[in-house]
Amino acid sequence: MKPKFSTLIIITLISAAILTPFVFSSYYIPILRENNFKILLFLQDDLYKLITGYIALAFVIFEMILTARKRGRGWIIKLSIPGSMQLWRSLHIFLGVGLLAIILIHTLGATGLNFNSIFLWVFFGVSLSALVGVVAETGIVESPQKLFLTWLPNQNYSNKKMPGVAKGTLIRNLRSIWLTSHIILVSIFFVMLGFHIFLAYYYQ
Repeated sequence: MKPKFSTLIIITLISAAILTPFVFSSYYIPILRENNFKILLFLQDDLYKLITGYIALAFVIFEMILTARKRGRGWIIKLSIPGSMQLWRSLHIFLGVGLLAIILIHTLGATGLNFNSIFLWVFFGVSLSALVGVVAETGIVESPQKLFLTWLPNQNYSNKKMPGVAKGTLIRNLRSIWLTSHIILVSIFFVMLGFHIFLAYYYQ
């Protein structure tokens, strides 16, 4: 089970729809405060934040398990979790979009202040770097075109009439950019997640 390019485009549009409230939260939250203060109070209650926060944390843990399954073969510890790598990669993508939705529910679309604001933007970077990379790779793989003009380095020229780079080379070059960025952002995200959990309990 591997998501097709068309499926990934739909997932990208869904992700864009999920991210849209974060752009307009400064408009609709004051309206909600004025017209339905009790609902807003419930959605900002510590218990609501705690429950949705734990659900988001569960999604993050599942995402890490999926990453361990995908990359376990290259580690010293061999993981014998059933299912193909393509299956787990697909689940990783779908759960990532689900995590975006949970974060929207957890935050109500508010970007927060100071640390929380930076933390949220790092999370967006984690999600979007992965999604953009996967969509680009799948689009290249499914394309009937054999050679691609690109600004990336290491271009191969098959002949003088048709300069370009082959699919495999292009995917490797793209992966060196987006996957590296994704891994760095994930590392920062986990450090900030630890601080976020600490601060959430410290200020309860």
